[in-house]
Parts: sequence; structure tokens; C-alpha cells
Amino acid sequence: MRVIFIAAGSSTRFGKISKELPKGLLDINGKTIIERQISLFRKNNIEDFVIITGPHQEKFNIKNVRYVNDTAHNLHDVLCSLMEAREFLEGDIITTYSDIIFDESILFQVLNSKSDIGIVVDMNWEENYIGRIEHPKSQADNVLIENGKIIKIEKNIINIQDNQTLGEFVGLMKLSKGGSKLFRKKFNQLEKNHKGPFHEAPSLLQSYLTDMLQELIDSNIKVDPIITKGKWCEIDTPQDLERAKKLFK
Repeated sequence: MRVIFIAAGSSTRFGKISKELPKGLLDINGKTIIERQISLFRKNNIEDFVIITGPHQEKFNIKNVRYVNDTAHNLHDVLCSLMEAREFLEGDIITTYSDIIFDESILFQVLNSKSDIGIVVDMNWEENYIGRIEHPKSQADNVLIENGKIIKIEKNIINIQDNQTLGEFVGLMKLSKGGSKLFRKKFNQLEKNHKGPFHEAPSLLQSYLTDMLQELIDSNIKVDPIITKGKWCEIDTPQDLERAKKLFK
């Protein structure tokens, strides 16, 4: 099992805090976000790590990991930053955003998933937005589920039928060997042929992982929900940082 950290982005919401420090290196009670993730993975016998860096790659000094620098990070968003490491996107893979923290129960659910392509979904997501002024729930990456099947992934889904439920994509994805192959193949096709807007993004270059997941769904490639029952936190604003420090003491 290999873990790929997507840490090539820059955050404007932290101002001076992250002006010269990647968000994944923010300190949460004595450990950076990525160090906390790696410690949890290693506790569960995972030792193969790749970190995709962007600006300020020199700030990363975590040992026994491989680094891939997205030299075009100013042109890319999450998806194309991930695909800078496509040579490592093979076999059993977990991809994770570098600005999330999650507990061991969530990792167990990921590791126990038998899906070729599975994403972690929080069905109690709205609770996380109570009092979260700096990042409203309209910005959540919503996941619409019908009869146990994901049918839509996008922000601010509001039209929900009686037979549908709504969750939030946590930022963790698990790929089997076959799932990794499908993911790479679809992206390579898009890279060669796609022009213009891409789902919610203005272009493929500026697309998010969620745009790619929607493309897979629209191509009749199954993306399964891994329904989470655990503690997690996205650190996207100073308010989120303080909340994370309280949740993960």
C-alpha cells in the first residue's frame, strides 16, 4: 500500500501564517498535519509515502518519503498536481489532501474497503459547519448518494430527492490495482482530448479531484462511498486550525 499526499497548493485564507509555509506543515499540538498522518499510517504498517510539493518545497524535511515537485503548481489545481506523480499511481493506493486530519477509525474503514475506487464520505458533515464562519457549508464538496451509489459530486448540492442522501467528501481516496489503472487511463485520455471547461473547473489543468471523480461516474466507472464513522477535520482557515488543536490534543 502506498500513500500519496497532495501538498502542492497554496492557501490564501491563512495570510501571513502560510505565506511561506505549505498548509500540510502547519503545527497541530507539536506535530505537523502531514507528520500526524504519516504516524497514523505507519502505526498501521504502511511505509511507502510520496509527497507532491509545490511552492516552498525546501520546507519539507520529512525523512523516508519520496518527493515529487509540481513545478507548474501555479497553473495546476489538485487533480493535475496529483497526476505529476502518476508514475507512482499504481497498485494499491491511498491519496490524501495534506490539510486534513483523521482518526484511526476512519483509516480502518479505508483499509477495509474492497472497492476499486472508493472515497471517504461523512454523512454527518453539517455538524462540522456549526460556527464555522470562515468556511461556509456552501463550499463543501458534497456527495449525493442514491441506493448506495454515488451519482453526483459537486459543491452546494441543494436539490435532494426523498430517496437520496447527502454527504461530504473528506479528501481521502482509495484505489485498488485495477482502480489505479482505470484512473490513470481516464486521465491520459482526457489529457490528450479534452478542451474547455471540465465539470466545475474552467479547464482540466485547473480541475479538482472531485471533477475527476464526477468524470469517472459519468463514464459509468463505479466510485463507491466509504461511509466514515470517526473524527476528522479540514484545516482551511485559522478558525479550522484552532478547532483541530482542540479535537486532536
